[in-house]
Amino acid sequence: MYNVIKKDGTIEPYNEQKIIEACNKAARRAMYELSDNDYTKILNDVLTRIDESYDDDTDIEIYDMHNIVESVLEEDYPTVAKMYKEYRNYKKDFVHMMDKVYERSQSIRYIGDKSNANTDSALVATKRSLIYNELSGELYKKFFLTYDEKQAAKDGYIYIHDRSARLDTFNCCLFDVGNVMHNGFEMGNIWYNEPNYLDTAFDVMGDIILSTAAQQYGGFTVPEVDKILEPYAEKSYKKYYQEYMRIADDIKTLVIPQEKACKYAMDKVQRDFEQGWQGIEMKLNSVGSSRGDYPFVTMTIGLATSTLGKMAAISLLKVHSEGQGKKGFKRPVLFPKIVFLYDKNLHGDGSDKYKYPNADVFNAGLDCSSKTMYPDWLSLTGDGYIAEMYKKYGKVVSPMGCRAFLSPWYEKGGMHPIDENDKPIFEGRFNLGVVSLHLPMILAKARRESKDFYEVLDYYLELIRGLHKRTYDYIGELRASVNPVAFCEGGLLGGNLKPTDKIKSILPPMTMSYGITALNELQRLYNGKSIREDGQFALEVMQYINDYTNRIKEEDHILYAIYGTPAESLCGLQIEQFRKIYGIIENVSDKPYVSNSFHCHVSEQMSPIEKQDKEGRFWNLFNGGKIQYCRYNLGYNKEAIKTLILRAMDKGFYEGVNLAMCYCEDCGYQQVEMDVCPKCGSKMITKIDRMNGYLGFTRVHGETRYNEAKNAEIADRVSM
Repeated sequence: MYNVIKKDGTIEPYNEQKIIEACNKAARRAMYELSDNDYTKILNDVLTRIDESYDDDTDIEIYDMHNIVESVLEEDYPTVAKMYKEYRNYKKDFVHMMDKVYERSQSIRYIGDKSNANTDSALVATKRSLIYNELSGELYKKFFLTYDEKQAAKDGYIYIHDRSARLDTFNCCLFDVGNVMHNGFEMGNIWYNEPNYLDTAFDVMGDIILSTAAQQYGGFTVPEVDKILEPYAEKSYKKYYQEYMRIADDIKTLVIPQEKACKYAMDKVQRDFEQGWQGIEMKLNSVGSSRGDYPFVTMTIGLATSTLGKMAAISLLKVHSEGQGKKGFKRPVLFPKIVFLYDKNLHGDGSDKYKYPNADVFNAGLDCSSKTMYPDWLSLTGDGYIAEMYKKYGKVVSPMGCRAFLSPWYEKGGMHPIDENDKPIFEGRFNLGVVSLHLPMILAKARRESKDFYEVLDYYLELIRGLHKRTYDYIGELRASVNPVAFCEGGLLGGNLKPTDKIKSILPPMTMSYGITALNELQRLYNGKSIREDGQFALEVMQYINDYTNRIKEEDHILYAIYGTPAESLCGLQIEQFRKIYGIIENVSDKPYVSNSFHCHVSEQMSPIEKQDKEGRFWNLFNGGKIQYCRYNLGYNKEAIKTLILRAMDKGFYEGVNLAMCYCEDCGYQQVEMDVCPKCGSKMITKIDRMNGYLGFTRVHGETRYNEAKNAEIADRVSM
């Protein structure tokens, strides 16, 4: 008799069974049971309403049909009617959500995306990943967050990082590549034997990195890679030595030239190292992962003391400093990020190779930093938590990605050592995600509502706590098969599970982070002074947050950590969110970006030494993630750079060297800073800048991969 026009514009005949199914779903949600007589009455009443309102053979809009059913239910079944209406609203919300995803997907397809400088959104694979991320992020907000969490994130008081991935997998890690390779492993249903020689070790290591880094988000660190490769280099050395001796024997040389055999073998191993590192750099900077980005891989070096161990580190630095590309057009690559593990007793100042056995490695690192910014430098013998772990236990706390660090987890006692022989373990551990506080907004809210700042801060700290606990439990239900090399083949601590095992048994050693942004703007809002000029209130707030997390660690048995957030696109989003509620306030929200972490404002005129000292006050309050960097306005003066690096190492810092690096793609000319090539007049400039704790392309062939807010920050940089 009647037709129904559906939401997509198609037409189908009036169908009573669909009304029965919809009412049945609503009744189940209301814990109400409808009888056959009830359904007969509902259908008769609906048809009566239709007959009263429409002529035969009329097309009825689905929206009107829903209203008729709802009005019938309200008369005799009000509880069911309420559930029916809520489900209708839910469907409307879902349609609205899909509209947002569609609009964003069209923007990604035809315009691109600059929220992550490590992704090239011109690529089809990256577009697909970004579009999936939009859908996954919206589903996360819809189904996982509570109303209060959703509102806090929407307003901007908190920021939930990596919403699209945080329920699928984990964040940054220290991946135990050496353990995976040892004695062989299975990957992709193929058995890999342990490499016999160095060249094969590079190939296998590259396969492991590309495969497993794609199964997580955030930074993927290979700790002490020089020590991992050292035994394979020894095997290659022996092979080449014997090879030369066989040749000498075959030609019946009267004197066995052992010295020449040694040199031949060393030269061949050196060549294997250089080719191996070139291969790793090419893979990591040209092969995108299934996440759509280039894997953010970090490698730490510097502590191997054997001849071949030092060769591993020095050859990596040499290859990185020379760059990749055509002759005359070579450029340093972005990955792997290199971190130099500095031990004063091993490296000294690089001047005395007899007193300091790794002085040559230090000098190679210094030379590389002065040309390419990498390596960053991590002090193991200065002051602070990281140095304490090394000096007391001989354990290295390598950074996970750009700046994240793990809290100690002891082999026997867990969060606390059970006795004086209990040692911390760091390799094979990871982070389960970050939620950042927007402290200036929290202070502004407290003032507007005439509340105590710490009372309002407590509300958001507890909100994040609940979210972290729920995330922890949710991820614990994942099966080991989601990342078999990590969870089944020993890539992570306790990662020798069966594919069907849940991973919750290995989660206790892992961290969850409270991120901090805009500490400088917090101080500005508090009393009009920057953290360079004052900073006392910012210090008090950070001590309060540290005391809070130390308390709830014990209560929840979760390793919470304080993380200095490296805001990329977030630096602009937080300004938009602040302005929407609290407007434009001088030195707080009048620029297109907020300051990262505990860093002084980039535009302040201050020397590198002053910046080190001012930011050093906050150093031990951010043990879950931190880096200190300065603008080295020194050209490529190695002696001046060395002085500042050594000063940072004495202070116990994780130090980044910031230099501008510009290259003309037309003639190959290079200098510290340029917008137009002074040699040929070209505007085809490639420029590399420090994004936050890592490097990225400010421009590639004249185009930028950074968002507008980050580009505005880079333009203002004086001290950073």
